[in-house]
Amino acid sequence: METFESLVGAEFAPKNTYLNTASTGLLPARTVAAMRTATEAAAAGRPTDMFSDVEASRACFARLVSVPERRVAAGASVAVYSGLIAASLPAGAEVLTAEGDFSSVVNPFHVRPDLKVRSVPLERIAESVRPGTALVAVSAAQSADGRVADLPAIREAAREHGARTYIDASQAAGWLDLDADAYDYCASVAFKWLVCPRGVAFLVVPEDLGGLTPLFAGWVAGEHPWDACYGPIDELAHSARRFDESPALFSYAGARRSLGLLEELGVDAVRAHDLALADRFRAGLASLGHEPVPSPGSPIVSVPGLGSRQSDLSSAGVEVSDRAGNLRAAFHLYNTPTDVDRLLDVLSA
Repeated sequence: METFESLVGAEFAPKNTYLNTASTGLLPARTVAAMRTATEAAAAGRPTDMFSDVEASRACFARLVSVPERRVAAGASVAVYSGLIAASLPAGAEVLTAEGDFSSVVNPFHVRPDLKVRSVPLERIAESVRPGTALVAVSAAQSADGRVADLPAIREAAREHGARTYIDASQAAGWLDLDADAYDYCASVAFKWLVCPRGVAFLVVPEDLGGLTPLFAGWVAGEHPWDACYGPIDELAHSARRFDESPALFSYAGARRSLGLLEELGVDAVRAHDLALADRFRAGLASLGHEPVPSPGSPIVSVPGLGSRQSDLSSAGVEVSDRAGNLRAAFHLYNTPTDVDRLLDVLSA
């Protein structure tokens, strides 16, 4: 029987100390092989059925976030799906967001001058929902520093005041135990913690499709796509597929394999692995006299004042990010305690 370590070891062999999943995840070997097969087949004039890869990816993502696949749309960008949700709101609607959240989540609401966008500190989101709030839009985990939103409290506050919820899981899907069924909308790119190629994103909508208008509906949004290639679409998909973007097929050929790997490993096992490494790093930082931004229960650790070390670390073969002057390290399934210790050793030099 394959273990977590043997599965990961067969799929990943980074040539450096890669601690930057919050920017871009590494691709598994099976994903690279599938994309190579797809591109070579296309070059030979015998393309593979990559639309079946889209459907397999949709179904796998649905299982990972605990919703029926009919509620999942497949696309390429969280910003596009944020824009779709923003466009559904009536003039004057209030949208509650977290201060400093990722721009793809919040900016589509700000570019509509007829909406009332209110931003509060992440820790005050739940208590700031009020009568008249139409939508709460927030990242499950903050890109800048890894802080995790109190999603159950936000859900309950929104329900109490009749507001819808929109959760961006781009920094959480793949390691957080996420029940997307608990929220109205949930979007995520897949090239980070889901270790997929760029060009893959998903949107979860309610059973009733959430009152969204499929503004960018192309032929793939038809109930029978191959009969919807010309002229107006007579029958839109009855499921969330009506919100599909025309897919980046080669990316989905790989995504199918990446998501399958995460299912094999199990999100619970990935989370335990990732958080243990992050806690090891936090303990090491304390011994060096550094205090990270508090982000309990997150594999993302952000350290104020050390962002300037990013270039030195990269030269030493350690990849992290510089975010607003903070050093951001992100620990995922292909990392080891040795990686953590290597980062600490370079920082202490």
